[in-house]
Amino acid sequence: MLHRLLSHDLPRSRVLAVVLAAITLALAFAPFLFPGIKAMDVAAKILIFVVLAASFDLLLGYTGIVSFAHTMFFGIGAYGIAIASTRWGASWQALAIGLAGALAVSFVLALAIGLFSLRVRAIFFSMITLAFAAAFQTLASQLSEVTGGEDGLTFKVPEILSPGFQLLESPLLGVDINGRFVCYYLLFVVAVVLLLAMLRIVNSPFGRVLQAIRENEFRAEAIGYRVVVYRTISSIASALFACLAGAMLALWLRYNGPDTSLSFEIMMDVLLIVVIGGMGTVYGALIGSAIFLVAQSYLQDILRLGSEAASSVSMLSALLSPDRWLLWLGLLFVLSVYYFPTGVVGRLRERSAAKELKA
Repeated sequence: MLHRLLSHDLPRSRVLAVVLAAITLALAFAPFLFPGIKAMDVAAKILIFVVLAASFDLLLGYTGIVSFAHTMFFGIGAYGIAIASTRWGASWQALAIGLAGALAVSFVLALAIGLFSLRVRAIFFSMITLAFAAAFQTLASQLSEVTGGEDGLTFKVPEILSPGFQLLESPLLGVDINGRFVCYYLLFVVAVVLLLAMLRIVNSPFGRVLQAIRENEFRAEAIGYRVVVYRTISSIASALFACLAGAMLALWLRYNGPDTSLSFEIMMDVLLIVVIGGMGTVYGALIGSAIFLVAQSYLQDILRLGSEAASSVSMLSALLSPDRWLLWLGLLFVLSVYYFPTGVVGRLRERSAAKELKA
């Protein structure tokens, strides 16, 4: 059953299987294992970025396409929910309309980018997608009547998802079963379903053609596959999954603005997550998101404790200052790339394969 559920793409490493199971269980029971608003917020963002990073890996890792417009579709999904909820109120109907509209816009834009840009060389395609992303971010900032401009949009969600809603009068295992709790598990179920759907895609005949195009575009063309068609379909699928991730973000935050979902910083974060987890592995999105977001969220707290502990040594205390957390995050990234050049998933699978050969 598990073999079919994972589309016959098992971890192929005992250590990797344990790590994936541990992260999945931690996310499944996060509200109970890690009480507190910040911990739940980090867990929810991991779920959102798992979908976003996996959708980007569908382009980069499986098709070999470098696109800088991925956060544009992420932002479209978030704005779709925000605009619809602002105009039609806190209802499931508004959410459905916003999501449908965002998916339709993402489909049209991804198709346009695919048809007009995927015929050019890789570097020119990347520059075109970057231009699209910059133009859309500028547009979102200026259309204040629709998008709220730089201030963004704050909106209400259906009552069952709002923090003030109480599903149970008394706490369960010390946790309030409120709208925030319900919203978290909605995101969890959606993230699991979308991740399994992407696993199915990359392990289907269509996914194998994408990998063939990544390895040798000319050979794939020579044996009869229309490369532009497959790349365009891959771009559309990736855009739609990114759009759904954006909708998840807006639903969780109940707010969206240009810096929240369209910033270039998010694009860089996604790229780092994919590289850390391992390109061409959907599992890498789960591991990379967990590592990156936990480090990003708690590195300052860890450095603060270290700085206080080393207060007697002024130089060391200054080096461990929480203000230098970006420096340490960059160092962690460099070390992870050095010791895991194929990502965590790739490295663990290589070790497992080497052990099997020796045996």
